[in-house]
Amino acid sequence: MGFKFEKLDVWKRSIDFADELFQVADALPQKYQFSLGEQLRRVALSVPTNIAEGSGRDSEKSQAYFYRVAKGSIYETVSLMVMMGKRGMLSREAYKVHYKEANEIAAILTALANRVR
Repeated sequence: MGFKFEKLDVWKRSIDFADELFQVADALPQKYQFSLGEQLRRVALSVPTNIAEGSGRDSEKSQAYFYRVAKGSIYETVSLMVMMGKRGMLSREAYKVHYKEANEIAAILTALANRVR
């Protein structure tokens, strides 16, 4: 059996992406745990949870809405990563890896939202 969202590749990728960003957040200096760390954890977790919620909605309009919210959360992760890079808390190499994955997930979410409309 299982839930519909568990079959979505984008949900699986977003779970892995969130886990990676939790590791990034966990490694932040203590003085940034509340501001950047908690915000990064919340927004990273928002991606798979909104995908899951959207997949369970009955109307296509509602599904598309949640997929777009998840994509917005991806954009937030990129903004936070830029700030962490400026503060010397995320290497350029790590940024590139996470940015690439964020970009790919955002593209899939755009296609998914457009498909259900």
